[in-house]
Amino acid sequence: MIRGKIVLADDDLNLTNSLKNILEAEKYSVEICNNGSSLNETIGKFNPDVVFLDIYYGEYNGIDLLKQLKYNHPEIPLIMITAHSDVSVAVEAMREGAEDFVVKPFDIDHLLAITERAIQRGRLQKKVTILQEELDEQRSQSGIIGNSDTIKNILTTAERLALSDNTTVLIEGESGTGKELLARYIYLNSPRSDKAFITLNCAAIPKELAESEFFGYERGAFTGAVEKMKKGKFELADGGIIFLDEIGELSLAMQVKLLRLLEEKRFYRLGGSHEISVDVRVMAATNRDLRREVEEGRFREDLYYRLNVAMLQIPPLRERRDDIPPLVYSFLKEFSDKFKKPVPDITPEAMQYLQRLSWKGNVRELRNTIERVILLNDDSLLQKEHFSFLIGEKKNEPVPEEKNGQHFVLEIPEEGIQMHEVVRDLIIKTLSITNGNQVQAAKVLGLSRSKLRYRMEQLGIKPERRSYSVTQ
Repeated sequence: MIRGKIVLADDDLNLTNSLKNILEAEKYSVEICNNGSSLNETIGKFNPDVVFLDIYYGEYNGIDLLKQLKYNHPEIPLIMITAHSDVSVAVEAMREGAEDFVVKPFDIDHLLAITERAIQRGRLQKKVTILQEELDEQRSQSGIIGNSDTIKNILTTAERLALSDNTTVLIEGESGTGKELLARYIYLNSPRSDKAFITLNCAAIPKELAESEFFGYERGAFTGAVEKMKKGKFELADGGIIFLDEIGELSLAMQVKLLRLLEEKRFYRLGGSHEISVDVRVMAATNRDLRREVEEGRFREDLYYRLNVAMLQIPPLRERRDDIPPLVYSFLKEFSDKFKKPVPDITPEAMQYLQRLSWKGNVRELRNTIERVILLNDDSLLQKEHFSFLIGEKKNEPVPEEKNGQHFVLEIPEEGIQMHEVVRDLIIKTLSITNGNQVQAAKVLGLSRSKLRYRMEQLGIKPERRSYSVTQ
């Protein structure tokens, strides 16, 4: 498998030919460009992962070419080739955007090391750019971030529910999964978006104050009710939407009163004698299994069915790990902007580590983690070690995937393994099982066919039936 594509831009034929032989022996694909006038064209056709550029490139000034290339191809890392006497010029080149520099005569091990580092960094930057474009589009559309099919399906259903003017919606999911954010998304896309959106956290209200929070009160209704009158949350939400968060925490007595309000759209303020009518759409959320709460007598069955006209369930983050990278990049930007710092990159190893954690606190916990790391560090590249405070936290131990009641455990050799090798082997074995049927293989892997084909092309897997090999 080809490890990367490299352009050697130098007018020294002997040097470029020698370098080409060395790099090709290490499984890199190499294109030589000995003439500066054709460099842009060569890069455009070859689409390299990295470019080696001589500081003195025949009649061309390497610094000037560097600036031009950074403008035309900002995503491609550039490594400057220089002599010992020109190291100061190479440092200047790095200020202008060069990734690194190598000094003639070359230390081959050093050259190979910075080549691989530059390629990995360039690929990471491309991924960041693509994800950032997707994030910007998602923010403009929903404010909800995620690439998984699960999130996309939830948003599609939410858009349909938003079309209704008064359908009650129940949202279930663990704490921190984004239930309120989803409720706001429905609100913003609903006919009531120009009216109020009122949030009421049922778990945060003392039982003795719950009725007054829901329905308001008249002066003198109870000790401390010194105002002439106070509107409750349902009255404030008239014409709009009220979101009842943690509805499972509501007492049985308040459940009865809420049920009557939902059925009749009328209520009395506490201590009042005048019945008030409201036009409110209700959405509720809970981190409990309300069906089980009903079975165990802690939640009224009639209220459950009144709330559960339409149901949305948000899976925990550990069940939709594809959503973790876009969330991480979004939070990196959010907190870098907040703390006025440059947005750091994150290594593939660190991202893979974050994707393997269990995240009992879900998106909220991930967000808090990124906030802490950005606040306490000024590094431009986040490594796995930056998240060492998560190691040993029982709630965040890496967990195996579970499917159909059985755990899938990946055995990692002591010497380690490259991620692309794992993915390549998985795809080849899946294609072998499906006898080369890519549609079936994509279904088994939970991918679209186009994504599977992209991965096959990226990993050099030939689309042949019954036999699979890797292009050299």
